[in-house]
Amino acid sequence: MPPVEPPAPAVPRERPSGGDPTTPVTAEGPAAAEGPPVAPVGGPAGPVYPATWYDGPPPVAEVSPRPRIARVVAAALGLVVLGAPLGLLWAAVAPDTPVVRTAEGAIYGEPQPEQPIAADGWFSLLGLGFGVLAAVALWFVLRRGRGPVGLLAAVLGSLGAALVAWQVGRRVGLATFERLLTTAPEGEAFGKPADLRAGGIEWVLGVLPVPYGNVLLPAFGAAVAYTLLAGWSRWPSLHPGPVPGVSWGSAAMPGPPAAPAPPAPGAAEPPRG
Repeated sequence: MPPVEPPAPAVPRERPSGGDPTTPVTAEGPAAAEGPPVAPVGGPAGPVYPATWYDGPPPVAEVSPRPRIARVVAAALGLVVLGAPLGLLWAAVAPDTPVVRTAEGAIYGEPQPEQPIAADGWFSLLGLGFGVLAAVALWFVLRRGRGPVGLLAAVLGSLGAALVAWQVGRRVGLATFERLLTTAPEGEAFGKPADLRAGGIEWVLGVLPVPYGNVLLPAFGAAVAYTLLAGWSRWPSLHPGPVPGVSWGSAAMPGPPAAPAPPAPGAAEPPRG
């Protein structure tokens, strides 16, 4: 039997202009959009596989960060608004300081009253708990905004809520106290509303307000709680699921070629060198 010439290997051709870059190109032209895969062609040097074009992973659509930033800002403003009920709660649990009306004004009804210290203590405890709860709430509500932006929203929102709570709580009963200072007869005793002595706002150069003291405790509690939640998170991106526009894996590469098909029965073996 005369020797059988092995078929010529498939020669890759250039990609036609204007064609789909993902369309395989062979010696016979572009592969059909549908149909069985092209089998490798045997040759003296081994199997030759049809050439395919690979231009990298498909482009990922860019996601605008504006909706995420808007949600974070709205969450921070929501925490600031919650400072009003926090101030009402503080005014309800903090005791009033007893004072006595005199000709020179109001004086403490006790030599060393403990009510101002209790008011500071209650504000500190309530503010610290508020900051922790705010951080936990933002962690679970803003799942797609976890990270530095979420931490900043928790801290700034808690600080704003503390300032609002201070101003709202100290004004509960303040109008009645000021009226009694001028209309009450001498020797009458009444109560002074709760106020802060270990915290507040200090004006630097008369134009820059700088908070200090226990009004910073809510922001401190929010920062610590949010940082601990981020440190204990099991997800590298701080939330389950892929991040839009970010890939944690390698680009999708073509899979390994299939094994060459066995020769047909009775076919002559290729010449060996």
